[in-house]
Amino acid sequence: MVFSYFLMIVGIAMGFPANAQMSESPITNIGESSQYLLLDKGLQFRITEAVNSMYNFDFQTAERGFEVMRYTYPDHPLPYFLMGLSQWWKIAVDTENKKYDEAFLRYTDISIEKAKKIIDREEDNKEAAFFLSAAYGFQGRLYSERQNWTKAAFAGKNALKYLELSKGEEELNPELLLGDALFNYFSVWIPKNYPLLKPIMMLFPKGDKDLGLKQLEEVAENAFYARVEAQYFLFRLYASEEKNPFKALSITSYLHEKYPNNPYFHRFYARQLYAVGRGVDAMQVSLEILRRIDEKWFGYEANSGRYAAFFVGQHFEKMGQLDQAKKYYLRTIAFGEESETQESGYYLYSLIQLGKISFEEKDRKSARNYFDQVKKYAKRKHPAHKEARDFVKKNKL
Repeated sequence: MVFSYFLMIVGIAMGFPANAQMSESPITNIGESSQYLLLDKGLQFRITEAVNSMYNFDFQTAERGFEVMRYTYPDHPLPYFLMGLSQWWKIAVDTENKKYDEAFLRYTDISIEKAKKIIDREEDNKEAAFFLSAAYGFQGRLYSERQNWTKAAFAGKNALKYLELSKGEEELNPELLLGDALFNYFSVWIPKNYPLLKPIMMLFPKGDKDLGLKQLEEVAENAFYARVEAQYFLFRLYASEEKNPFKALSITSYLHEKYPNNPYFHRFYARQLYAVGRGVDAMQVSLEILRRIDEKWFGYEANSGRYAAFFVGQHFEKMGQLDQAKKYYLRTIAFGEESETQESGYYLYSLIQLGKISFEEKDRKSARNYFDQVKKYAKRKHPAHKEARDFVKKNKL
């Protein structure tokens, strides 16, 4: 887990150039433009259309666009990287699902191969170095999810190597600022939260967390196709590290409105509504998530379900509708068992609430069973474990 945070730096963003800059000469076989392909304004528009489809989980449309690019630019790593990125989003919504691993690794391997051929011809090509850094970084993130630490370490080492080569001295425009923003933020955050990594981070230039956040805001405001990536990181940072749930809600509200079929954005929108106390809205959004799960929409599965069912259960409990609350807490438990996330807060606190409801209903045996389940799955220092112990002791269950 710690290593996967480290790879968040070397992997840069989830798909677009961080430090690529203008080249003094074009890359061979990519056209007459004097710019890198990623900086071609006409192509940017076409990329954005396909990527927007990907973010909206219309992978058929997105990948059709990426395949057209592959025929137009057969020697460039971009179309293969985008196809890999498309597989990554299928993985990201449920990281336990290994169905798309093989395709993801195949496309990123091809992207690496194409980029290396460019580096062999033009060793200071920063765009090719970016693709090598990003592709290796993504592979490292997947290997760390799969706990294949040897392959993760190898990929991370290569990502770091090419990250340095991709850096330049020219001022980056907002389109290409995302990598610097993430590096500035996480190079400060990682050693603070993981002291064991301090010696490693000392090998890097000193970061600036506040500057990194400011840069992310700039990309989110002014960039063309890197905008969504910046917004993705911003809402996660505002929701957790920066303790600003209203900013996180603003971003997730926009992302859900723009990409209404993206289950990842959908469930985090519900989560932020809940976090700021908009329980009715969180309940309504969550019911829509549950409906899509029941109708088997692509990407809507147990991870989204345990969020949504818990928020609905909380709403009904506050309204005093305990039968409905129990129904949705039990769904949370079922989703947690399906996704094997019994140690998650949603699972544990659903058990606690079911125990309390059972106690109110004079069903002491069921209540005790629910609290025993909490103690079984929660670590002793977890607040849920303490709450379960205290309730059992107080009420002599």
